[in-house]
Amino acid sequence: MSEGLFLSFEGGEASGDIPLAPNAQALLYSTARAQLVRDVIRPALADGKIVIVDRFFDSTLAYQGYGHGADLERLRAVTAFAVGDTRPDRTFLLDLPVEVAERRQAGRKPGREWDRFESEARAFHERVRAGYLALARAEPGRIAIVPGARDADAIAADIRGEVEQLLPATTLTPP
Repeated sequence: MSEGLFLSFEGGEASGDIPLAPNAQALLYSTARAQLVRDVIRPALADGKIVIVDRFFDSTLAYQGYGHGADLERLRAVTAFAVGDTRPDRTFLLDLPVEVAERRQAGRKPGREWDRFESEARAFHERVRAGYLALARAEPGRIAIVPGARDADAIAADIRGEVEQLLPATTLTPP
């Protein structure tokens, strides 16, 4: 009798601590994104709602493409299949030098576990940052670079100023 192998898929990793390859990661994220676009984002937009998403397809290009070296054109094709013509009007890239991010992470509350991306080597994070910046240079009308090495109020003020240019004043209420 042959031996068998049972794998359980939970939380983006296969059992036995088998890490997912970058292309598998991209396909999983794109699958989830396709469902989110179909079931949540498009209906909300059709109802005239403003939709804000903390991450969208640029993250796949930056992390799996630039960070892990997956083929960018293939990632773009998978993304296009997943989201169709549903694209953000504006993306805010909070640009933070890696060394500043490392200092901030060192000051976190004890007991908070790092995720698999945070645990990557510094070179990975440098590639991801360079990828995001390359994406921003390629689409300056969509991606606004916001310097992230400042206090939260300054960052929020920059983003609010950009949002006020996008939306009618009647849709914004003061914090």
